[in-house]
Parts: sequence; C-alpha cells; structure tokens
Amino acid sequence: MATLKQIQYFQTVAETQSIRRAADRLDIAQPTLSTQLASLEKSLGVTLFERTRRITQLTPAGRQLLPVAKQVIAQWHEMQELAHTLSDTAATTHRLGVPPTLGPYLLPNIVPSIHQQFDRLKLYVREEPPSQLETGVMEGHHDLALVPLPLRSDSLTVDVLFREPLLLVAAREAGLAEEGVLQEQELAGMSILSLDERHQLHQEVQRICERTGAVLNRDYEGTSLDTLRQMVVMGMGVAFLPALYIRSEIHRPEELDVIRVEGSQLYREHALVYRPGSPVRHLYQALANLIRERMAEAFADVVTPIFDRGG
Repeated sequence: MATLKQIQYFQTVAETQSIRRAADRLDIAQPTLSTQLASLEKSLGVTLFERTRRITQLTPAGRQLLPVAKQVIAQWHEMQELAHTLSDTAATTHRLGVPPTLGPYLLPNIVPSIHQQFDRLKLYVREEPPSQLETGVMEGHHDLALVPLPLRSDSLTVDVLFREPLLLVAAREAGLAEEGVLQEQELAGMSILSLDERHQLHQEVQRICERTGAVLNRDYEGTSLDTLRQMVVMGMGVAFLPALYIRSEIHRPEELDVIRVEGSQLYREHALVYRPGSPVRHLYQALANLIRERMAEAFADVVTPIFDRGG
C-alpha cells in the first residue's frame, strides 16, 4: 500500500526532475529515495518516471497522477491543521509565506503585536516570489501568505490588508525634482529601472510605464530592492520603490531624492491569503485585522489600511 511519505517523495522528484536534487531537498539518501519510488510504482501498478542520466521526467501516467498526489498532500495538511485546532489553535506553528519585497520591511513592525495578542502562536516564515507563494498555499506548503494583488487564481480566500505607495527615487545629483514632486505627465519618455521578471514589482512598474509613457529599462535589472537602490545611487537611472522599503532602508537621504508623483495612483495592494477550507481561518481573519490595526496605528503616514474589502 502506498504511504503518504512515498507520495511526498513522488511530488518532490516530479518538481525537481532529479533523484539527486530531490534527495537533497528531502534530506535522505538517493538509494533510499529510489527504493521508495520503486515501491510506490509497484503498489500503484504504473511507472511514474522515465529516468535518463540527465533528467528524471514524468511518464504520461505520472503526469495524470501528480495533481491527485498534490491534493492528497494538501488534504493531509488540512487534517493536521484541524487536529491542531481541536487541541490548541494558538499554540501551533503556522507556515507563513512572504515575498522578499515586503516581508523584511513589514514583519519587524507587526510580529511584536502578533506575539503580544497571540502569545503561544508560532510562525515559520519563508520568503518566496509571489507566484510561488500563491501556489504554495493552494498545494499546502504554506498555511497562509502575504502577497501583492492581483492573484492569478480565484481559489484562495483573500483578506486585503493595505495599500502601499510606489515612490520614484533618483540620485540627488540628477536634480530631477527639487521640491520632491513630479507631475504624472513628466514621466513620459523617462527611463525606469526595475527588478527582474521573477518579482511581481516588475509587472507593477511595467503597468505604470505603459500607462504614463515612461520606458522600462530592460538593459539593467535589479535582483533585489537593495540592488535596485544602489543602481539608482550610481546614476544608472530612476526607479519606483515601495514606501515601506524606503522608510526602513533609506538611511542616507542625501544620496537620493524620494519623489511623489502627482496626478497618478501609483501603489500596490497587499493581502493575506489562505485556503477557504482552512479550519483555522478564524485565526487568520484575526491576524488580518491585527495587521490592519497595526498599520493604522504606526504607519498611516506611509500606507493606507483597507478595512472594508475582503475576498
């Protein structure tokens, strides 16, 4: 009979397309993994993988069974959540996914309040790009996640948290806006730096460029917000940076001008997302309200909390 562990092994090999990489991720020996896969194939009566020296790829039968395997694992995680809820919701560890362009600048401001209100709650935090976070919640790798909107899927519960402005930054020596303000029409033709396509901020900046007539500079792309800031400091161009990042990380304002663009709505919205069937969704709703309240108390000058819109 197939075991849950074997099903998890099957999913990991399918994702990595490599016995070696899967064994490393699972922290088990390659021969052990191969033996468990062979046992699973024997139990199911099908061959799941085609193996070559370079790659381990799914057979047609494996491709059909993989979505079922993911569903089984997700249901197992939900069963664990329910068991935790029946024992003590606030004393369990919840897996929280965050994007790298938000988590480091938001969590230090909200975690103390979370611990104060839910003193036995434990959060296991993992950074991933937003697209992976969304998939991770759906497949049970994360219990909940902080993500920028919009989502690609409509299968998750969405608690909208707050709106965060995107502010234009330029090297001080460029003298782009002496009084810290530009009109939206002045963006037309301006070359804008951004993160690479792995980050959702890239798509957000691309939409701004398309709407305002600015030009997205594809010759130079940052891999992180810090890299992007340094590119601006070195005079390589201007960039839109999130307001929370600016508040947290720009400690030498003499190097940069932070510019507000008037006549435009340049912002991104963030939400807390989780599976609709989560047995602890009442806890996640309470966390969402706590985050909104914390932002309203301490960061109303930076972001706009959203109390009246959910999914």
